[in-house]
Amino acid sequence: MAAVTAHDATRALSSSTLTVKLGRPRGEPDQPLNEPLVMASTYVAGGDLEYGRYGNQTWRAFEDVVGALEGGRALSFASGMAAIATVLDLVAPGETVVAPRHCYQGTLAHLATLAQRDGIKVVAVDVDDTAQVQAALVDDVALLWLESPTNPALEVADIATLCHSAHGVGARVVVDNTFATPLVQRPLTLGADVVVHSGTKYISGHSDVMIGLVVTSDDEIYGAVDGARRTRGAIPGTLEAWLALRGLRTLHLRVERAHANAAALVARLDEHPAVERVRYPGFGAIIAVEVAGGAAAADLFTRSTSLWVHATSLGGVESSLERRRRWAGEPRTIPESLVRLSVGIEDVEDLWHDLSGALDQTLG
Repeated sequence: MAAVTAHDATRALSSSTLTVKLGRPRGEPDQPLNEPLVMASTYVAGGDLEYGRYGNQTWRAFEDVVGALEGGRALSFASGMAAIATVLDLVAPGETVVAPRHCYQGTLAHLATLAQRDGIKVVAVDVDDTAQVQAALVDDVALLWLESPTNPALEVADIATLCHSAHGVGARVVVDNTFATPLVQRPLTLGADVVVHSGTKYISGHSDVMIGLVVTSDDEIYGAVDGARRTRGAIPGTLEAWLALRGLRTLHLRVERAHANAAALVARLDEHPAVERVRYPGFGAIIAVEVAGGAAAADLFTRSTSLWVHATSLGGVESSLERRRRWAGEPRTIPESLVRLSVGIEDVEDLWHDLSGALDQTLG
């Protein structure tokens, strides 16, 4: 009979297991399975918390899981925009930022504010054109900001190559990983210095939480971001952190189902006569379609669904869609007829029946 050996605690766990295992209380008798809600503004002196703006046990449980998934240390914020603004505000006045021509509107708006207020120079690039981005990475560039895939054009960047090029001129690299999630790509392992997330989207996954995240393995950056969070108070609520952690537990299941649904819908959308172009990077659960007939037809399409929800956010269990150029801040290079689809976890046949019926309406 073979000898009985102890469990191999050193075996690396998969990301799907880590989402379930980490961020829990010690496994002792009568301990709860889940980290409880800690509602505290003030702590007894002598520890490392001291005050509610500096830390919270519920935040830390959430941050431990996301940090492990991304391969760094995470800090949570009141929203994705709070996380983005905190990182961008580390750029000194007069420095240069290279950023995607197409990306999250809030990022573009904050960059415009920094350009006007602090004299930061912003160089817009097409992130899927590696040579173009590399040409923009000159010696005065302080930061390369990437989204991959971009919102809503779904362009994909060569993150590893661009990180190498940026570091060659002394620039740091930030990647907004909201669309891909750490289950699909881990930018820190590809050379990025910082990852940001709108945890409102796939991380929490149920359209009921606003929360953001900054993740880094660089101690200097971590300290600067933590200091900024403490000073500005852009902290998450305890309930929000708890809900986001609960949603995160099923991230791998939600992503798996939504990605499978998206892949199936792309093949069908390609064949529909009301669709002029389908944008899909080959992974993920976001699809963009350009509807024949322009903005009017695209608007009719978004009004004609009953299962798909007309809404501006994404990454929830429910499928949603919207025409992006209905927002004044959307770049003019995004087609008027582009509709972004966030594919959820419903039955794919039900999703297609609703979607194709709404597209049929645009054909008259």
